[in-house]
This record gives sequence, structure tokens and C-alpha cells, in this order.
Amino acid sequence: MTNDEPVLRTGDSDKELEELLGDRLSEFNNAATGVDEETDFSVRVTGADGEIIGGLTGWTWGDLGGIELLWVHEDHRHAGWGTRLLQAAEAEARRRGCARMTVSSYSFQAPDFYARHGYRETGRLPGVPGGHEDVYFLKELSD
Repeated sequence: MTNDEPVLRTGDSDKELEELLGDRLSEFNNAATGVDEETDFSVRVTGADGEIIGGLTGWTWGDLGGIELLWVHEDHRHAGWGTRLLQAAEAEARRRGCARMTVSSYSFQAPDFYARHGYRETGRLPGVPGGHEDVYFLKELSD
């Protein structure tokens, strides 16, 4: 006798599952929107010694760009690298035909940074550990 019942299992990180879900959701989203040119990009700052000073990862999908991660090493903060990374990402998004850029930042990270660079707050999600919020932003990209 065989058991043909599906099995539900909870576990640790599962890269194979993450890739499969991403592919399937992209297929669904692309079919729903008629836009299928999702592409990732990155911007990197490297010192003369080869060490990474900072970087940014993002994506574009149709005329929308998004920032996933932006980080600058603490020894190089307040030297303009965050601004240069952000500007390079916006330029890449424009090059790819994007009209808008989105990003979220925890309230203890850099919401003021994004606001200073023309990002408009569109919402907040409370309940981040420590009493913080996830702050969502949108910026209209102009030429």
C-alpha cells in the first residue's frame, strides 16, 4: 500500500524552493501584466585594495525600477558614496526605460536619505522588531 498524500514540511532556507517560487510567481506576474522584462542590476564601489566599499542591488520591470539593497561600509559613510550609488541606480533604471523607482527602508536605517533624494513616502508598515517601521518610497524619474 502506498501513500499518495502530499507532504507538508517546514524547514530551513531552501534555495531550490526559493528559485522555483520566484520563477512561478514571475510567470504569473508577467502573464497578468503583459510585461516580462524583469532584470536585476548591481552597482559596486571597490577600493584600491579590492575591498568592497559599498554597493546596491536592484531590479527593473517594465517602467518600474526598485532598489533591493544599498549598503556603504561604515568607514566610508558620509563621503557621498550612498548618493553616488543611488544616482547610478537611477541612471541605469532610466536607461532601461523606467519612469519610477521604489525602495523601502527600516525607520532606523535611511528614510531621511531617500527623502533628501526626492523619494516620496507612500506608506509605513509597523511591527518591525524594536518598535520600528518599514517605510516605503516612490520617486518619479525625470530625464
